[in-house]
Amino acid sequence: MSAPIQIAGGENPRRTRANNGRRVTPTLFTPGRNCYRSTKANRVALLVDGEHYFRAFAHAALLAQHSIVILAWDFDSRMRLHWEDENSGVPATLGAFLNYLVERRPALHIYILNWDYPMVFGTDREFPPLYGLGWSPPRNVHLCYDNTHVVGGSHHQKIVVIDDAVAFSGGLDLTSRRWDSCDHKADNPRRVANGNPYPPFHDLMAAVDGEAARVLAEIARARWSRATGTRIPPVRKQSDGWPPELKVEMTDVAVAVSRTEPPQPGRPGVHEVEQLYLDMIAAARRYIYIENQYFTSKKLGAALAERLAEEDGPEVIIVLRYLSHGWLEENTMHALRTRLIKKLRAVDRWNRCRIFYPHVPGLKEGTCVDIHSKAMIVDDELLRIGSANFCNRSMGMDSECDLTFEARGNPRISDVIANFRDRLLGEHLDVPAQDVRAELERAGTLAGAIAALQREGRTLQAFGELPEWPDVVIEVAAVADPERPASIDDLVKEFSPNLEAGKARPKWQIILGVMIAVAVMTAAWKYTPLAQLADPDVIIKAAREFGSRPWAPIVVMLAYTPACVTMFPRPLITLFAIVAFGAWAGFGYALAGIVIAALATYLGGRLAGRARVRRLAGPKLNRVSEILRKRGLLAMTAVRLVPVAPFAVIGLVAGAIRVRVWHVALGTAIGNAPGTLATTVFGDQLQAALRDPSTINYWLVGAVLLLFAVAILLFRRWFFGRSHESEGSAPARASHA
Repeated sequence: MSAPIQIAGGENPRRTRANNGRRVTPTLFTPGRNCYRSTKANRVALLVDGEHYFRAFAHAALLAQHSIVILAWDFDSRMRLHWEDENSGVPATLGAFLNYLVERRPALHIYILNWDYPMVFGTDREFPPLYGLGWSPPRNVHLCYDNTHVVGGSHHQKIVVIDDAVAFSGGLDLTSRRWDSCDHKADNPRRVANGNPYPPFHDLMAAVDGEAARVLAEIARARWSRATGTRIPPVRKQSDGWPPELKVEMTDVAVAVSRTEPPQPGRPGVHEVEQLYLDMIAAARRYIYIENQYFTSKKLGAALAERLAEEDGPEVIIVLRYLSHGWLEENTMHALRTRLIKKLRAVDRWNRCRIFYPHVPGLKEGTCVDIHSKAMIVDDELLRIGSANFCNRSMGMDSECDLTFEARGNPRISDVIANFRDRLLGEHLDVPAQDVRAELERAGTLAGAIAALQREGRTLQAFGELPEWPDVVIEVAAVADPERPASIDDLVKEFSPNLEAGKARPKWQIILGVMIAVAVMTAAWKYTPLAQLADPDVIIKAAREFGSRPWAPIVVMLAYTPACVTMFPRPLITLFAIVAFGAWAGFGYALAGIVIAALATYLGGRLAGRARVRRLAGPKLNRVSEILRKRGLLAMTAVRLVPVAPFAVIGLVAGAIRVRVWHVALGTAIGNAPGTLATTVFGDQLQAALRDPSTINYWLVGAVLLLFAVAILLFRRWFFGRSHESEGSAPARASHA
């Protein structure tokens, strides 16, 4: 299985050459193009599922002498690392374990860099220990939150580096709802987070040492420095930190470290992850095996489609999660996944593409095996494990890090890669890895081997007929998976005096606002404390009892100020106001609260002064001040109607540059009125639906949607018309100066 086969047709980016009778494949890795560094790992361990990774991390961390650096999308000190050695004195929960490490080695420092996530992602997360609640990290444990991501993006790298000698990288965070064993039993009593059971969870990590570990340490230090402005000192005396309990599966193997980083001020974007994906797809001769949480990338999907259209192209096997995580994901990422799967099926005239999901009988209805891994294996020659999903966001929006191991024709490495592929398929099919290899030798294709090993019970099942999604839903869904971050410059220039009137505002912004309003109001009943009350009548009664208090309107109106500062979704407060006070009174209190919040941030900007606000806003957001200074009420209305910066930042800038206070108040009221009205109508109809779905007035909902769209369109025309009038009159004014 390890002998290279030439691609039929087209240029093969991996030409082979002979070396003492053995065919050697030159490297696919090109630093600066598809990887940050092409290096070597002295030892490699391939870790499947949380049980193996968390135990391996604990064993390696116990050997730490100088530093442990953790980069995380999420971090939870309450998660359990292991169940073994209960009487060993080594704590089982992560926070207590880290405290134990620094207590026994006072020279050890632990650095944890967690993504500074928006509040909407906080429902399942641990409350930050920085506020003095829950876990209390000691002085040598440095916990920081990285807020250097672009608007709408996230820090998605999952890296742990121990003494610059051993490093882990892949798809698993040290957080809750990640632990599982490879058997993925439907009723594993250990699969519980904060008292609540969760479904089976499948993911991968790789452990490396040598130069590969030092490269990951370099990436971790750079991230820490950018986020905190401080420096993690390098480890000068490195010891062999590889724990004896960690099985070595490869030695002296070539490895590429690839990243995604969105463009930032003074730093161009990095797209090594995407380029290496494309190069691996192009290099495939016999098969491409993919496991991934998402499957939506347009560019990578087009590359797969091109290979499937070839008469002698590679076989493509894809393993995905069956269900989505909730309504919003179902109508965004899974809608986009459906589009891509249908595209691949349409071009697969040679019948070489199979798309599966793991099936485990006995799971609770509405749950499935959560495929969270991000892996690709090509021709027994390339093995990729990382944090990057097969989606647009991971190609240009979120920070990512992948490791790719390359056999370069070496049968020793090729055999390990093939065995790992068989191990993954065997886990999903509930058969030993050697059975997969035996069936593959008989059938000659991965699809044939899988078909022969499918059985009743736990197995891989093929996706059947997929739902039809209207084009408008697909277009709206694409907003959830952008290929690149929205540039502040691009948004600000919508309001610049020299913008041509003929350039239309993208319709997705209008649709996105409506979609988010609906999603937030739906989520309110599911994720906020309201969800604890099952009876809609009880919910409405409790809210109205609150609304009957004489001080209730003041509380609701004042609630918008801390909400805008903490990025808490304001429509949730509006929804509560509608239920508590009624539709129109709720609308009035909501709009008043929004204006109060605007004036509060405006006052903050006046008190802080221009210099402090300029440092806070940054050079690009400071361009907002140019617009506000020149246009006053008109510009304030525009930036509230279609924000070019966070609500609080606009208020701070307006205060710092002394925009007239009535411009701020009136512009905020006018600009936020359409969105608040839409939320009011949707909230009122949602309240009706909770009691009796037949009472929903779809005509009213449709009319508000239309009114909202028309209002924005008319405002845009009026706004840009005024822009050109001012441009045309400027020379005349200048000639009279």
